[in-house]
Parts: sequence; C-alpha cells; structure tokens
Amino acid sequence: MILKSGKWTSKPLSLMQKLEEDVYMTQPEGFVTPENAGKVCKLQRSIYGLNQASRSWNLHFNDAIKEFGFIRNEDEPCVYKKFSGSIVSFLILCVDDILIIGNDVPTLQSIKTWLSSCFSMKDLGEEAYILGVKIYRDRYRRLLSLSQSTYIDKVLKRFSMQESKRGFLPMRHGISLSNEMFPSMPQERERMSQISYASAIGSIMYAMICSRSDMSYALRMTSRYQTNHGEGHYIAVKNILKYLRRTKDVFLVYGGEEELGIKGYTDANFQTDKDDS
Repeated sequence: MILKSGKWTSKPLSLMQKLEEDVYMTQPEGFVTPENAGKVCKLQRSIYGLNQASRSWNLHFNDAIKEFGFIRNEDEPCVYKKFSGSIVSFLILCVDDILIIGNDVPTLQSIKTWLSSCFSMKDLGEEAYILGVKIYRDRYRRLLSLSQSTYIDKVLKRFSMQESKRGFLPMRHGISLSNEMFPSMPQERERMSQISYASAIGSIMYAMICSRSDMSYALRMTSRYQTNHGEGHYIAVKNILKYLRRTKDVFLVYGGEEELGIKGYTDANFQTDKDDS
C-alpha cells in the first residue's frame, strides 16, 4: 500500500509552555526605558534560544497532538499514529518539521486543518527529500523507495574517498579485527589520534539505520574500536566507504505485495566471533 504523504513546517504561535524554573534575561535592545535600565526580565513562558526551549516545544506539541487522538510510539517518541477502522495516519516530528502520512486524503486534510488551528503552519506539499533521504514513489506499482545517494556522496567527500576504488563487499572475506591491531608505538598512536574514526563510523551508521542494513555486520565489527583503533581497523572502515561508493544508488524498496511481510537475507560465509556465538 503506497501512502500519501506531505511535509509541513511549523512554528508555535506561542510555546505556551510554562517554565519550571525561574529564568531571567537582559532587556532586549531598543526596549529599555531609562527608569528600568538596570533591571532584567523574568520570563513567564519559554522562548527560542533557551536551553529549555526544545524540550518545552516538544512537551507542548505532544500534549496538543494527543488531544486529536494520536498515540505516541513507545520506541520512537517522535512518531505518532492514529487508527480509525481501515484508515491509518502517521505523524513524524523532527524539531519543527512535520511529516504526515496516511491512506485517506480527507483524514490528512483534517489533520492539517487541526494543526493549523494550534500552530502557525506552512504546507510544503508532497515530500521528496527529508533528513538526507530521497523518497521515490511508483504509485502504479505501489512501491515506495528510499535512497541516500546524495548523503553518501557527502560522506565520501568528507573523508576524501570520493575518488577511491569501488568495493564489492562491505568487509572482505578473511578479515579479522582484534585488539592486537592497536597501535603500539607513540608515533603511530599520535597519527591514529588525528583520524576521525568515530565520525566515520557515525556517518556510516546513519545510512545503515535508514536504508542500508547490508552494512550492519561490517559496521558492528568496526564500531568496537572507536576509542582505540589501529591502521588495520581504519582500513576496514575505508573498505565500507569503498563499498558505499559502488552501491550508493541502491534503494530500499517497500510495497508491491498485498500482504505486509519482512524478508531477510544473510551471507552464510560470514562467521560470528566467539563472543557473539
């Protein structure tokens, strides 16, 4: 089932969230009167710029959206769902961007109307790109595809791998990473400390979580050595990037079948470590 979706960006008419503690701020420039020049302002509500602002906005939005019948996902607190018979709607919140997905257009419109009554909203239309993920639709074949090719290009450029060879596997057969590969000489430790190993792992992990689960095994093996890594560990990470360069246009595809189901595949050549068996 291909769901219709749209993206809205929102700004609260007022955060309308009372502060739980006393917060003071200097008087805004241009609003200082001579008789009150030495005074400060005590905030009654949360405003942008406060450390508490993001949390206050999230709490306020959560209270508001629940009034409309949405249920918060326990595992993903920024995902909300609403069911009414065969009609299903999902709402995804990312800071002040909202992605609305559903299988009934009138219901989606009613959600937009209700949100507009609570917040200052702007409808950006059908979503095609969000958080580094490109969305492709084939409504005739009932397919929805996710691609991170643009994001992967940025990652490759960030780690100077945009002109590297193209790898055929995220981790070559026979590679064994261990603590024995840690740098032993001071010069080697100093050189490895200049390498953004953890940043590379984090960048690859975002792609893995969103659309590239085929890298999960290789990333699990290399992520163990973020605090202390040697040349061999970093070579394994670069092999993942080489593999990404060859497969950056691979899509994650949903739909095409009447019944929802999950199919998983694994390479029998991969062997688990002794501590994972």
